[in-house]
Amino acid sequence: MSLEEVRNYINHIRREMMGKPLSRADLDENPLEQFAKWMEEAVNAQILDPYAMCLSTVNAAGHPSSRIVYWRDVESDGFVFYTNYNSRKGIEIAANPYVSLNFHWSELDRQIRIEGPIKKVSTETSDKYWASRPRESRIGAWASAQSSIVSSPDQLQKSVEKLHEQFGEGDIPRPAHWGGYVVEPERIEFWQGRPSRLHDRFVYIKSGDDWAMEQLSP
Repeated sequence: MSLEEVRNYINHIRREMMGKPLSRADLDENPLEQFAKWMEEAVNAQILDPYAMCLSTVNAAGHPSSRIVYWRDVESDGFVFYTNYNSRKGIEIAANPYVSLNFHWSELDRQIRIEGPIKKVSTETSDKYWASRPRESRIGAWASAQSSIVSSPDQLQKSVEKLHEQFGEGDIPRPAHWGGYVVEPERIEFWQGRPSRLHDRFVYIKSGDDWAMEQLSP
């Protein structure tokens, strides 16, 4: 398919959304409880990787970037994921510790948008999760200088082989450059797709220890 054919396709294709209506009465007063309900429905709908979320960061120059990461835990009412602290996302978080997350479940015509400050989790939390990872994933975290340029096609494989020799069958400690972050939400929006693009949107905004909810225009 040529670029022109792609353009024609995306400008003519239309998918009517038929999601069930979402009203204030359907929603929990606590957005994290509401998130749990929607996540359960996504899991029960057998959506592939319902815990996959788009993480958007902004660097020191104000330039945004986005990528998909896996949500792995909840800590202090925040959303936890793990990564290489020296990766592009880690560098951007260090420069601007405020991010957004987006869970998108097209099968349910739903998305959840989350915004808030981000910080590293404790070393104990990172150590605990690290110990639960498959051995090959732990080797991979050591082998990959995430986001850096690969000098040769076999560079990564050679690094993996060297690490297997180094660690043998012994313990693989967590590298200092790898661990978790927790996003502490200040704004959470629940979006339900509806026919004619008249989508239902409700946003929770944190004020102190409480949450205020408002309906937004589609």
